[in-house]
Amino acid sequence: MSMDEDRDGFAAEYVLGTLDAEERAQADALLLVDQDFAAKVRHWERRLGELTAMVAPVEPPAPLWERIKAGLASAGQAAGGLHLPEVAAPPPRAEAAVAAAEIIHMQQRMQRWRGFSTITWLAAACLVGIVLVREYKPDVLPPELRPQEPPVRLVTQVVEKPVEVVKEVVREVPAARPAQFVASFQKDEQSPAFLLTVDLDKRMVTVRMVAAERMSDKTYQLWMAAQPGQPPSSLGLIGTGEFTERAMLANYDPAVITNATYGISLEPLGGSPTGQPTGPVMHARLVQATP
Repeated sequence: MSMDEDRDGFAAEYVLGTLDAEERAQADALLLVDQDFAAKVRHWERRLGELTAMVAPVEPPAPLWERIKAGLASAGQAAGGLHLPEVAAPPPRAEAAVAAAEIIHMQQRMQRWRGFSTITWLAAACLVGIVLVREYKPDVLPPELRPQEPPVRLVTQVVEKPVEVVKEVVREVPAARPAQFVASFQKDEQSPAFLLTVDLDKRMVTVRMVAAERMSDKTYQLWMAAQPGQPPSSLGLIGTGEFTERAMLANYDPAVITNATYGISLEPLGGSPTGQPTGPVMHARLVQATP
């Protein structure tokens, strides 16, 4: 599978909600820096969103719950652990028997409604599965469910006086772009506090402040630990604006940059007084964002 197909499948899983917390954090980071990945996510949201229109909503009748509460109160079942407000006193025995029969009838209707809801949900899940299989593994489907290739149209052209013309075709080959890497420093499971982007070709570091708290009496400082167990080295202070861009990695090899662990600590104004992190630290590692 090519890298483009792998990123397309990653976008589809993000829309379906099947990613774990770490993978979802990486996808959230890619959405902010990679327009191509964001376009794939929007494509899958439209494509899978259309499936919900094929399933009609099923809702229980409006007075159903009120009838259940009234029936349970009439049959004297509220004392078994189900706490219902304002339950009326039990009726006479004849009326209680009628109410109990009505409760049984309502329970049977509720079971049929739940069964129908389950079947509807399973049908929608099957539709999603068929769409994904048709997209990535069409050869495992029966012939009638595989995507049909358009018929080949044969065009016959009669040439009375063939003339052989030689043309020189010059194609411009685009220069390879250097890969970019991104790291997400999570504030919580839903949103990142900072996004770190590294351009290996220029050794440039860009830090974007996303959901981090801005404080007038504190500052944030960026650190890098080249190997586990080694004390981190300071890469400088993070500015108060939304973006901080500096050439902080000029003295490091690409292999060290991509394998290092990065940290952002909260320090007094002017930075750490000890040369090492003194406040709370968030850690992250780089993920390749472009081919």
